[in-house]
Amino acid sequence: METLDLHGKRTMIRLDLNVPLKNGAVISDARIMASLPTIQMALDKGANVILLSHLGRPDPEKLDGSFSLEPVAERLQEILGIRVSFQSNWLEGIDHPSDGVTLCENVRYHSGEKKNDKSLSQKIAGLCDVYVMDAFGASHRKHSSTYGALQYAKERCIGPLLSNEVNSIKKAIDGPKSPVTAIIGGAKVSSKLGVIEKFSSFCDHVIVGGGIANTFLLASGKEVGASLAEPEMVDAAKNILQMDNVNVPLPVDVRVAKEFSGEAVATIKSIDDIEKDELILDIGPQTAEAYCNIINETSTTIWNGPLGVFEFKAFSEGTAALGHAVSENQGFTIVGGGDTVAVVEALGITKKISYISTGGGAFLDFVQNGSLPILDLLGE
Repeated sequence: METLDLHGKRTMIRLDLNVPLKNGAVISDARIMASLPTIQMALDKGANVILLSHLGRPDPEKLDGSFSLEPVAERLQEILGIRVSFQSNWLEGIDHPSDGVTLCENVRYHSGEKKNDKSLSQKIAGLCDVYVMDAFGASHRKHSSTYGALQYAKERCIGPLLSNEVNSIKKAIDGPKSPVTAIIGGAKVSSKLGVIEKFSSFCDHVIVGGGIANTFLLASGKEVGASLAEPEMVDAAKNILQMDNVNVPLPVDVRVAKEFSGEAVATIKSIDDIEKDELILDIGPQTAEAYCNIINETSTTIWNGPLGVFEFKAFSEGTAALGHAVSENQGFTIVGGGDTVAVVEALGITKKISYISTGGGAFLDFVQNGSLPILDLLGE
């Protein structure tokens, strides 16, 4: 986008404005803020700026307005300080204002969007002179507005946010400065096995957390009680634990409870003392200290996923300890994934992280595969 002449051209930019709403108002504008440089660059180039995004997962057959982007348009207008024209029926033609920018209604209101419907893709592409893909958070999906429209656009390119995302992740995975530590949390090994295997191929340390850590504990012969785990993934976890080139440290102490609840009382226990009816919901202080010591010696840190049930205060300490260790690290640190970004924001350490990715699934897909469908399409 930086190299194109956009003056006077209808420039349609696919952004990721999938922000959380409460009572019809935006409660976190992080993704809006991340998109501002792209919008401003297009305006500075004299473009007629048209913005597209999705919001949530609406059912096109049962639309009730709850996933409308209109509150986003209002917030964007406040931030930009210029007119933001919100267009509901934009597919029938866009009435672009002589001043300001246009934000179109949720692309997922159209049933063909997630199917990458050819006719919808062509209609979208026909509404502009230049199509800019800058929604990194949705760049791993072949939808009409993220992939299809690029195929039929007169002129097409990626935007500065997406370019910056790709370059930052490449810095972390292509010949990164060692030692390299990956922190990977989440519920299931099965959903992140490919990523864990990828990390294990080039990282010095892979710290696992959440339900993923419980499966690795099972693989190491430990009791995990009633904790979330995947017995069917034990063999895959064993294979990773047996790799010579990577250290996968496991908890020596944990915080447990009898129920999964924000009111539950946390008890710190040795990993060898877990009872059958107990749930592992966080790492313990000894484990946190050991993990922080690893991070302190790391030159490149990649973090995706909290290590415990961070939303419950009694089980947030392990993740918080690691978060502060990452923030104090003097090397290159990159954070990706909605839950992890929420942790970083809650801890007030966003400015101490080298790069915060706007994507979750896209972040992991890029780490695992080294590319994205749109990059392949554009030959990037």
